[in-house]
Amino acid sequence: MTASSEGLSATDALELLGTGDITVVGRLADASNATLYCTVAAGGAEAACVYKPVAGERPLWDFPDGTLAGREVAAFAVSHALGWDVVPPTVHRDGPFGEGMVQLWIDGDPAVDLIDLSRDRHHAGLRRMAVFDAVINNSDRKIGHLLPTRDGHLYGCDHGVSFAEDYKLRTVLWQWQGEPLTDEALAALDGLHAALERPGDPLTGELDRHLTGPEVYAVRRRVELLRTHRVHPYPSPDWPAVPWPPV
Repeated sequence: MTASSEGLSATDALELLGTGDITVVGRLADASNATLYCTVAAGGAEAACVYKPVAGERPLWDFPDGTLAGREVAAFAVSHALGWDVVPPTVHRDGPFGEGMVQLWIDGDPAVDLIDLSRDRHHAGLRRMAVFDAVINNSDRKIGHLLPTRDGHLYGCDHGVSFAEDYKLRTVLWQWQGEPLTDEALAALDGLHAALERPGDPLTGELDRHLTGPEVYAVRRRVELLRTHRVHPYPSPDWPAVPWPPV
């Protein structure tokens, strides 16, 4: 974990995020939706976090209103099921401005040049993120959404515009398009597929809570296609391949 969560396991972080008292410290002004920098505290433990209330979400033409926070939680559930911890611990709960998403704050390594990182063909964590984005159909993987930590782990943030039924993958991580998936990725996808098909699995419960039935089916279908074709996907000819602005 990073300095903002030092000493916390993922389990402890989820417990703290879900039950602790949230104090708003400030607002991240560059975010398109209301994004609040907060602290969360309980039982002597405290951590920094990001709180995105549903009430602060701007309507989008291609996603149902009031669903972005839940999609962030669904993205964490997929990340956890893959075993890659691509997404920081994330919960859906009530907060100072109503229900919303609360996510552990990650202190990125300021020594890492994010533009150079985004172009790296040999970074294992970045390649995992490309596979993860294909699974969740992320339509907004910008360079600024990459969170490399000082210990070498790579997180990603801002997954609210994900899980659409239609293929809408937009990302700055196209350097592996058409190349074979790694053995590691195929094994992780096998495990994810098993979780999606297992009755009562926590993953399916979380997806059912935050996505529509057709969207959950689309997740299964994308996983099946990745396992069948065993290659990184190509951009859609009918949808912009890279988000704008890319940073």
